[in-house]
Amino acid sequence: MRLDRFLWWARLAKTRSAAQAIASDGHLRLDGRAIDRAHACVRVGNVLTYIAHGRVRVIRVEALPVRRGPAPEAQGCYTDLETANVSQQARVD
Repeated sequence: MRLDRFLWWARLAKTRSAAQAIASDGHLRLDGRAIDRAHACVRVGNVLTYIAHGRVRVIRVEALPVRRGPAPEAQGCYTDLETANVSQQARVD
């Protein structure tokens, strides 16, 4: 699946053009590689790292969406790794 389409369908970007901008600005990493094109291929298990709203987002692709559905359906397509790390650290402390 195209990277810009995944970002839009998974509701990580508000519009398709915003998703294309995220992908083509060169600030997004796919499994550690810098990406500068919106048509990069995304697969299940890939880790995406990018800046959104002043913070670094790190997500792992869990499933490829079949449509741009409601938010709960979209959130099932990825795992936010930053949130998972914060909650694990809170339990340790």
